[in-house]
Amino acid sequence: MTLPTTPPALRMPVLVDCDTGIDDAVALLYLLASDAVEIVGITTVGGNAPARLCALNTLRVLALVGRTDIPVAVGAERPFLAEPLPHSADVHGIDGMGDTDLEPADESLLDPRSALALIDDLSRRYDGRLRILATGALTNLALAVRADPELVSRVADVVVMGGAAEVPGNRTPAAEANILHDPEGAAVALSAGWPVALVPLDVTMTELLTDEHRERLAASGTRVGTFVAAITDHYVGFYTERFGRRVAPCHDALAAAVLTGEVLPTVFPRIRVEVEYGSGPARGATVCDTRGRYVGNPDQTDALCRVALETPGGFADALVDRLLTLQ
Repeated sequence: MTLPTTPPALRMPVLVDCDTGIDDAVALLYLLASDAVEIVGITTVGGNAPARLCALNTLRVLALVGRTDIPVAVGAERPFLAEPLPHSADVHGIDGMGDTDLEPADESLLDPRSALALIDDLSRRYDGRLRILATGALTNLALAVRADPELVSRVADVVVMGGAAEVPGNRTPAAEANILHDPEGAAVALSAGWPVALVPLDVTMTELLTDEHRERLAASGTRVGTFVAAITDHYVGFYTERFGRRVAPCHDALAAAVLTGEVLPTVFPRIRVEVEYGSGPARGATVCDTRGRYVGNPDQTDALCRVALETPGGFADALVDRLLTLQ
């Protein structure tokens, strides 16, 4: 791994709350390769796979780049209130990593704290500076806010990969997977009062990793390049039917790049967002008030969320370039 050039004290402290499957793993590696970011903790939630397996997958990713010093805590296996949905084995494989027969993780490295305890500890240690990247269901954040409403004042902002503003969902016609895994939790987390940036399918489904990108990673001969090329083969295979060609969205990594500021959405209004948590066909939908699109998408003064509706494009190239700085 390349040595950071920014002094640790000046790097932005980031807690990643995730359900480590394939795209979460790529997002973690993207952040680990940044000299502007210090991942200070990782919490996991059930979604792509069970929360504990997601934590073990996280340890595998960290071991790949020699960063097992980062605390990894197991979080909620079940949604905030509802019954759990099936895990996304069709997208990520049974093991969450594309069924690529990876080496077992060292379970002794799991942090003994609960996810909620780790979130609380880090919010106090980095009071007012801690940033959160959420790339799974928002259960842990909802539980943390309900346990201590003052948490909101200690967190600088939350960047969420989730939702669908003006495009179809991916788990149902109305709902994106992360939100659908826990709509009630998402409703709590998105309305908690902290600044939120939502990075929905509107943009993540337009930034695409191709087989050419994967071939470049594999040809690098690096551990990270070989790893990412291997796990994304299953991912690209799943999305082939959706796109009609072998590509896959850069869901979580794009959200990570929005957090770091390396991707600046070109349409990014602050608008009202509500989550539908009824029992009908719209369950899990993120209802985004984009009626201002006809007058330039002005910010809505009473809104809590910025929603990325367009990005410049070309992110997959930058993603591969970043990953190739790791060994």
